[in-house]
Parts: sequence; structure tokens; C-alpha cells
Amino acid sequence: MKPITLTRFEDVRQAYRQRHLKQALFDAEGLVMKDTILVLHGEEHRHRRRLENRLFRREVFERYENELMPPAIASNLDAARIAGKCDLISTARHIVVNLTAQAAGIDQTETGVEQTERLYEQAIKFSEGATSMHSTRNPEELNVEIEDSFNRWEEEFFEPSLRRRQYLLEQLLTGEISEDDLPPDILMVLVRNNDELGLSRDVMRRETAFYLQAGMHSTVGAIAHAVHETFDWRIKENLSVQDLLDDKKLLQSCVHESMRLHPASPVAMREAVEFVELPGGIKVEQGMQLILDLDSANRDPEIFGKDAAVFNPKRMIPEHVEPWGHSFGGGVHKCIGMELDGGVPPQQDDPVLLFGTVGLVLEGLLERGAQRDLKDPPTLDPNTTRIWWGRYPLIFVS
Repeated sequence: MKPITLTRFEDVRQAYRQRHLKQALFDAEGLVMKDTILVLHGEEHRHRRRLENRLFRREVFERYENELMPPAIASNLDAARIAGKCDLISTARHIVVNLTAQAAGIDQTETGVEQTERLYEQAIKFSEGATSMHSTRNPEELNVEIEDSFNRWEEEFFEPSLRRRQYLLEQLLTGEISEDDLPPDILMVLVRNNDELGLSRDVMRRETAFYLQAGMHSTVGAIAHAVHETFDWRIKENLSVQDLLDDKKLLQSCVHESMRLHPASPVAMREAVEFVELPGGIKVEQGMQLILDLDSANRDPEIFGKDAAVFNPKRMIPEHVEPWGHSFGGGVHKCIGMELDGGVPPQQDDPVLLFGTVGLVLEGLLERGAQRDLKDPPTLDPNTTRIWWGRYPLIFVS
């Protein structure tokens, strides 16, 4: 059966809400994505999501924003400023990788940078595997590299992290430690609830790797797009850097507008597990696939106006629409770390409660005088059909 493509914002919204449409974009990505929360459907998905959701509460995001992210951002951006230049993609990955490792439950036992570099390279390879449906590389060659990364990552990172959490659970059960002594991460949730979940070690390994790479990959992409769009728009609007830094709501709107125009994946896919009729009258037979064209839906002029394809952080967004459109998905598979990346949009005259990782990095770059290197323009990643920056050279001007 030929897939049905949805391009209207409202049609995509309704499709996300249908419980009889299962996720179908990543089903073939067995090395990284098989049996992870993103591809599960029905009761198994609801059960695992309910347990993992406990780690993604507002107070957790506040701790990341106020305690964990500022030093990670400052140390990397200060080093770039001292050097006078950086590749934004590499710098952003280094900012994010330790944060996503902590959330996933991957321990680092060495004090130097070498171990972090190894983790960084492995997370990049996992991201290539997770997005291989858009890769231009030879699939067999890529899979060999992913398997090799998985094996090295398992030996150095996953196995020791798993053993530590199993030991902590034993200590909790014998009363040697309390709840507060358990690390608040995904792997600890899986270990503690595995009698209930019944996960194999292999699934636990992939689930942890999924969280490690997903947070890094999507966040870095969002940072690069936000920098590109905001830097161009500031010059076009004849605004100073200080104008943006003085208006935190506007700066966050720049992030959200960029996210709207550049979703991490240009499409989502769903497959009907039984007959579904969408509110707009679209009939989807069992086994039929839907392509949710997020690029088009997020630029729907019925929702975002005649200039929907243009970057305009001052645009008026309808009350029932999130400022980033459908870029964080919707329904039961809505991105679990949405507020960590994009923050919380301000309500009326309230101050911004959470700025989000992307906003904090953008702000940090502007504060340090970052500019695009006109002698070395950014280039897109040649190994993917997605619009994804591969290199983004920046210079720092006092």
C-alpha cells in the first residue's frame, strides 16, 4: 500500500494523537534503536515511559539548567574564546556529551579528557546508526563501525556502570543506603525495575545508548541551526548583540523559531495497527503507513502566516500551538527531554522560567563575541540527506 503523506499542521497533530498508529521510522535500525522506548508501542511503551518519566520532571530540568549546564558551557566556550576560534559542532558536542551521559547512567572513571573523548566518538557513531535511514554511506560499512563502537563502549562504559547500579540496588535492599543515594538516571531506573520490566541485558544496553546519543545528536543540531538563523537575523534587523542579550524572551524565541524551521528529523512515520479515520476524513487501513511531513507542517501558512517559511522570532503563534511546531513530536512519543532542550516558553508577562540548553549555549556564544568565520564558511554534513551542519567555524572577537 502506498503511504499517505500529511503536510498540514492540523492533520499531523491529529495523527500524533491516534493510539492505533505506531511509530515506524526507526523500526529497521536494530543495532541502536531496536526495543528502545522510541520504537515501542502500546502497553509496553506506556509502562516503560511511566517509569522513565520520573527522571524528567521540572525540578530535574531546573537542576540541569542552574547547576549542571552552566559550568559545562562556560568551560568549553571559555576555552574556545581563548583559542580565538572553534568548530561549533565539535564544541557543542563536547558541552552536551557529559550531560547526556549523566542522564543516561554512564559513569566515567578517569579524571582526564581522554576517556570523555572516547565516549564522545562512540556517541557520534551511535547517532549515525540511529539516523541511518537518511545516511548516504554504505550501510554494511556503517554497521561494522557501529558494532565496533558498541563493543568498545560496552567494555569501558556500560558494563562497569551496570555493575555499579546492580551493587547499589543490593545495598538499598539491605538497608545500607537510602533512596537519595541512588543516581537519578535511566540505567538505574532500568536496573531497579527490571523484575517488572523483564528487559534483557542487550535491551538495557541499547536503551542507555539511545538516551546517550539522542540527547547529544538532536541538541547539537538545534544549537547549530539556532546560531545560524539568529546570527543572520540579527544583522538583517540591524540589532546589536547587546539588544539580544538584554531581551531574554526574544533570544528564546529565536531558539524556538529555529526549532520550528529545522526539526531534528524532517519527517515522522506511523503505521496503522488497525483501521483509523483521522478527523479530517483521511482513512488509514491496517498496515498502511503515514508520512508526517514535519518540514511542511511546521511551515503551514494557515497556522504560522504567509511568511511561515521565513525565520521571524517575533511572529505571533496561535495559543493552541507550541512555538516549535511539531519538532518535538506529539502524543505518547512526544520528546521526553523537550524542556531540557527548548526550555519553557514564557506566559504573558512572566519571566522565562527555563531557558533550555540551546538558549544557554546561544547566549554564551553571544556574550563571548562569537561570530561566523567569513573566511571559512560552514558546510553541511555530506553523509546525510538531512539539512544538518557538518562544520560550523566560529571566531571570537573582543
